[in-house]
Amino acid sequence: MRPMSAPATPGEWLEVFQTAVRARDFAGGRTLFADDAVAFGTWARAVAGLPNIEREQWQNVWPRIRGFHFDADTLVRASGDHAWIAGSWSTEVTGPDGRPLERPGRGTFVLERRDGKWLAVHSHFSLLPSQSESAHGRVPSG
Repeated sequence: MRPMSAPATPGEWLEVFQTAVRARDFAGGRTLFADDAVAFGTWARAVAGLPNIEREQWQNVWPRIRGFHFDADTLVRASGDHAWIAGSWSTEVTGPDGRPLERPGRGTFVLERRDGKWLAVHSHFSLLPSQSESAHGRVPSG
């Protein structure tokens, strides 16, 4: 993979991150996160430290997905050296029957500008919530 230039804004950071995920470019992804980052994911419950995030979340998810992207209405806000990003995302996976299946979710990032570079210090990815009784249980009667 060719080296990515450092994103100048949180919006550019998101574009570079999406590109790294789609390319399965773990090295590129690492340049976007602080070494002391904490992450919650669709695969790993909670992990601290960039090597653990890559091993326990990214390496288990990125090779399985295609077309990762955040939706156009994703919110990106910055104030001084801090920023946050929140929005819906979508990927395609291969379903149990071998056919393509859309896998939508939502994600948030907390970014800090350290030494002039935007780095994620926290990320949280989750699949869209299910409204089924199997996911939430039944409402008790009486």
